[in-house]
Amino acid sequence: MKNLTLKQLRAFSMLVRTKSVTKAAALLHVTPPAITTQLRILEEEVGLPLINRSGKTFRLTQAGVEVLAAASRINSALAECSAAIDGISLGARGNVTVGVVSTAKYFAPKAIAEFARQNPDVDVNLIVGNRREIVEAIDDYKVDCAIMGRPPEEQGINRTIIGDHPHIVIAPPDHSLKDERNITLNRLLNENILIREYGSGTRLLLESMFAELGIPIGENTFGMEVWSNETIKQSVMAGLGISFLSAHAVSRELQDGLLIALDVIGLPRIRQWFVVRQHDKRMMPAAIKFYEFMLNQGKDFLPQIPAQTKNKISISIQ
Repeated sequence: MKNLTLKQLRAFSMLVRTKSVTKAAALLHVTPPAITTQLRILEEEVGLPLINRSGKTFRLTQAGVEVLAAASRINSALAECSAAIDGISLGARGNVTVGVVSTAKYFAPKAIAEFARQNPDVDVNLIVGNRREIVEAIDDYKVDCAIMGRPPEEQGINRTIIGDHPHIVIAPPDHSLKDERNITLNRLLNENILIREYGSGTRLLLESMFAELGIPIGENTFGMEVWSNETIKQSVMAGLGISFLSAHAVSRELQDGLLIALDVIGLPRIRQWFVVRQHDKRMMPAAIKFYEFMLNQGKDFLPQIPAQTKNKISISIQ
């Protein structure tokens, strides 16, 4: 594939992104036949079909997935080159792309806002998703660094602790277990447990806790699967069940008395917040500034847990 060109890869990537020859052509300022021609030449060069067409829809072949991943890495390398040149010519100016797991949105925006205040010439781009989505963004070099509570374990990933990340079981203030002490996980199985979706770090942590105690998890172990912390909080407040969430995600509701933390044995489960990046991703000046900012000041933006909740769960939490 020595004769691949950036023009071919850009046409292919834009086609995959837009799922339309016409839209891809418009965004690249070329004609639709030009997109079709570049794709044909690219497939001839690769020697395999990259797209399976079916009417007006298409799906990537295995070869197409590989070429798209390579194109993503090439675009990332070119963007790094451009940013490096800008940094040399403009000094402190630049941009940084930060991935944030959805649970971290309760403190990360405040940290980013303070960083932006201290560095007004640095543009911060924010990508928010669940753990699976942010890990994919890291693997695809789409972010300079990420803020998350359960970083990937594979080699080539740098992870540094920002601060403690406690998890608790929440319930409405009038729940029947509100005055109980030393509640077991087994007993919670009698409750309707609202749980985050597959791919969520919070769900993985809860499932690992049950597994550690040898409690089998089946299709009917949990109640509703909910794709956002906000919806879970509103559902618990409405009396639809209980849930296992980050204490940082519910700090405001605990403080206002809208939710309570149940006294469950082994909780809070203390994890950590991390700032994470690919080891081999070149850090441009703006990205280095943000990375160092999070290492040095990130813990200052972690939500405070109300004193009454600290006492109830018998632990001092940042």
